[in-house]
Amino acid sequence: MTTSQNEPIDPLRIVLTDACVLYSRVLRDYVLYAAEYQIISVAWSTTILDEMTEHLMANLAGFTQESADRLVAAMAKTFPYARRDPVSADYERINRVQLPDEKDRHVYAAALTAQADIVCTSNLVDFPVSLTATLGFQVMSPDELLCWLIAQHPQTMLLVHQTAIANLPGASDESTITALQRAGAPQAAQAMAHLLLA
Repeated sequence: MTTSQNEPIDPLRIVLTDACVLYSRVLRDYVLYAAEYQIISVAWSTTILDEMTEHLMANLAGFTQESADRLVAAMAKTFPYARRDPVSADYERINRVQLPDEKDRHVYAAALTAQADIVCTSNLVDFPVSLTATLGFQVMSPDELLCWLIAQHPQTMLLVHQTAIANLPGASDESTITALQRAGAPQAAQAMAHLLLA
């Protein structure tokens, strides 16, 4: 899959997706379909995937270990090079760095291992620019990332939106826009709504 001929061709940004982004079906779909349409490249670690599935099993009715295994297997099949587990050298790089929340150390290490350009997380407070900039990556909320993608690749993001709807029974433009708003991406929801009207 390629982007529209009318869109600029830039080197793919590597986006490490934090577990809190992957919890949401609509955010996960948008980010993964954007990667499938080759406007970004995605990365995650085993720990991030484990956090995702543990959260879904604890909070989503009917989501079982079998459901988790199927989801992780589908992600691995579609993006075989996305899983980038941190190595000791990357932990050593941040060994003496004081983090706002020690629980996020594995995310920082995974970002270094993946050579991520962007870490996409809803937890911006624990990824201050003063720290992430020195480590070579920027941090974006899902709302910021999707707004950026819609602005840079509008036609491809329309395809992403349409693909998300096609793969969720009963979904519509309206329900998907509403889901984006509820998932904490109100500006992206508004941008997509405007794009649909264009």
